[in-house]
Amino acid sequence: MPPPELTVQPLDSGATFRNQVYRRLKQAIIQMDIYDHPGDVRLDERQLSGLLGVSRTPIREALTLLEQEGLVRLEPRRGIYIVRKTKTEIIEMIIAWAALESMATRLAAERATAEDIGTLWDIFRSFEEQAPSDNIQEYSDANIEFHKAIIRLSRARILETLTDNLFIHMRAIRKLSIRQDNRAEQSMHEHRDIIRALERRDGELAERLAREHTLGLAAHVERHGDFLDWLRLAEVRGAESRGADVKAALKEGLPLM
Repeated sequence: MPPPELTVQPLDSGATFRNQVYRRLKQAIIQMDIYDHPGDVRLDERQLSGLLGVSRTPIREALTLLEQEGLVRLEPRRGIYIVRKTKTEIIEMIIAWAALESMATRLAAERATAEDIGTLWDIFRSFEEQAPSDNIQEYSDANIEFHKAIIRLSRARILETLTDNLFIHMRAIRKLSIRQDNRAEQSMHEHRDIIRALERRDGELAERLAREHTLGLAAHVERHGDFLDWLRLAEVRGAESRGADVKAALKEGLPLM
């Protein structure tokens, strides 16, 4: 399976290059399917420089910020790699997301307008006459849009900030798992129940349904997420192999490239 493709939007004039590069790279990483590929997901400074039309200096500055956020890891003389989580880490992240999103749902029941809540139905309008599994890619995108919308409708900026970095991994895992175990149809049913609770302004019910919905994903990853540890094992073995190459080069007096 080929590695995921990095799609980077061109820069705008106005803001500093570092901040623009940071935002563009972060958005591009969010959009990547980082758990579909068994090997390391590597970023190349030269390629990024060409895609963005800037020198490597703002790219390196932006990558440093992304490393501080735990989104990439920088290996001297080897490259930049997108960080992926183990099965245990993913489950912990889903549980954290469940707590934050369920509170956001309660707040949305109190703060969102009727028109705002109506837009949640619009997200799934195209599935009124077709099953989600008939167009799984489109439904996967709608599913992700729904969860982002719930956070936004809470009108709680801090919740958006707290879920921002979690979302990178949540999006990738949701997109992967939605194809398994008839989860698309189950997900659609649960989304509708959440929207109805919001329409009734029943914050307690909406909160509980949202929490149970996300914890269902945690249970699914618990049952089917062993591949996540295989991904991490491959990364560790790759790092060990690279370390052995460096030691061998040093022993032979060869230059490190």
